Amino acid sequence: MSVRTSTHNFPANVFKLDNGLTIIHQYISATPAVVIDVWVRAGAREEPDKWSGMAHFLEHMIFKGTEKLGPGIFDRIIENRGGVANAVTSHDYAHFFITTAAQYVEEVVHPLAELLLRASIPESEFAREREVVLEEIRQSEDCVDSVGFQALMENVYKYHPYRRSVMGTAELLIEREVDEMRCFHNHHYQPENMAVVVIGRVEQTQVIGLVSAAFANFAEKCSHCPRVEIVAEPLITEVRRQEIYLPRLEQGRLTMAWIGPGVEQLDDAYGLDLLSILLADGRSSRLVRELREDLGLVQGIVSSFSLQQDSSLFTISAMLEPKDIPEVEARIGDRLYELLTQEISEAELARSKRLLYNDYVFSIESPGQLAGLYGYYFIIANPELAIRYPQKIAAFQPKELLNLAEKYLSPNRYAVTALIPTYTNFI
Repeated sequence: MSVRTSTHNFPANVFKLDNGLTIIHQYISATPAVVIDVWVRAGAREEPDKWSGMAHFLEHMIFKGTEKLGPGIFDRIIENRGGVANAVTSHDYAHFFITTAAQYVEEVVHPLAELLLRASIPESEFAREREVVLEEIRQSEDCVDSVGFQALMENVYKYHPYRRSVMGTAELLIEREVDEMRCFHNHHYQPENMAVVVIGRVEQTQVIGLVSAAFANFAEKCSHCPRVEIVAEPLITEVRRQEIYLPRLEQGRLTMAWIGPGVEQLDDAYGLDLLSILLADGRSSRLVRELREDLGLVQGIVSSFSLQQDSSLFTISAMLEPKDIPEVEARIGDRLYELLTQEISEAELARSKRLLYNDYVFSIESPGQLAGLYGYYFIIANPELAIRYPQKIAAFQPKELLNLAEKYLSPNRYAVTALIPTYTNFI
């Protein structure tokens, strides 16, 4: 039994099964391909500190099969039908997706559900796959951008699980046991935490029938999985400065960061998207024009707003000569102060809205992109909110953006992480 929960204005149909599983389906006749994308509220934020890295490690172990599907069998099923499968784990979610031809949908949905619901997490594969994950951690520690990003997250988030790497640490991963992972899996991979998104040339009745049958028998929920109390990160009240010297770095990196709203204040988040475009997206944006085009102080500069379930992240990042870091940081602060005190012109706001709208349109061109959009909004809020984005962006007025800048983008309260080549001594 399924109940439709979406409105007629939403291009996809959303159903909830009796067991709590969500199905999101959109029929697209223009493509012979179908994307099946399963989103689970089982990201790194759900881990207790001592289990850091468990969600990502579990993503690996799920592909090691079940009692019915041995290691490698699932991959062979997908590849023999010309399809591709992959998975991603983030702080807020894990998702597992397949792209296949429409005629093979029935043949791939059941194996995917088998993996996700009944992963055996075999002891014989556990230690072997842990070595694979440990190698991924070592590789990330050799990547300057990964090192810089993780340092920034630890600088910004002092309490929230977002401070931890999704991959965890080698020290903690070595201590993990098979039974802990089975508990984490059985506790979080439950129907109320899961959405199956199906986009492409496949009929709605077929989708509901297939998914209802395949995702019917979930494991009993583990009752002794450690609980995680998540508290929103408070806004930064000072300048938190961090300098990291790296031997493999050729150019300096400067990243300034502010904590933004979670999904409870989604309209604020949309406004910060606009401000990120206005500040550093394109040659005519304020920071790009001044710091790269006019003064040549940076090789590149970008601004970004990353919407997260709880405490989102607004960043301004530049590649530059280390000697210019103090001046560039000061000039960014000046432009932020200007943003707080001078109203944005209608022409500048119109440009930012146009660019953001175009980005949105280009991000929903393919079935895979649509599945990702709907799935992500299922995780953080409600799938139907995904299509309201253009209207929300179009409605913003200059005064509202000034208020948002004042609320979130203080030139005196932020976290800053500078990556500096070891040969440099400019401070």
